[in-house]
Amino acid sequence: MKLLAFAATSSSKSINKQLVTYASQQFENAEVEILDINDYELPLFSEDKEIELGKPELAQQFLQKIAQSDSVIISFAEHNGSYTVAYKNIFDWASRINPKVFQNKPMVMLSTSPGPGGAASVLAAATNSAPYFDGDVKASVSVPSFYDNFDIEQSRITNDEINKELLNALNKLM
Repeated sequence: MKLLAFAATSSSKSINKQLVTYASQQFENAEVEILDINDYELPLFSEDKEIELGKPELAQQFLQKIAQSDSVIISFAEHNGSYTVAYKNIFDWASRINPKVFQNKPMVMLSTSPGPGGAASVLAAATNSAPYFDGDVKASVSVPSFYDNFDIEQSRITNDEINKELLNALNKLM
């Protein structure tokens, strides 16, 4: 199985990248690729920019990565209750090339934050909207209070209940 995983944030110290990396390591026989969406940085999407730039190569490459995968895991950071600009921008560019951005790939969507909300607002938005973009969401998991529930040095979830929920979600990709 080819698994594509990424954090929907541009932060170099992303706790969502730590979470999605941990999640992707739970697959023993998978070929895992962890994307950095900083590699897909484009001008802010607008119709004017689309007329000027057409279909940018980076957006096409992003869609190709999804096409080449068998399944996708995304961990969403939350900025003011919504998507990060970095993720929303590459998503907007990609959706203009192919409105079926997720190409019917089975997906698990994750989120985490330092606080007790666990970025649940953005996770709900992502989970609810994914089917409109041909996403086959098998499960979603929000990890609250990241620093209380994740051991950064050992790169693992320390809360057994949350870890079990995550593993059950990931099993739905197999």
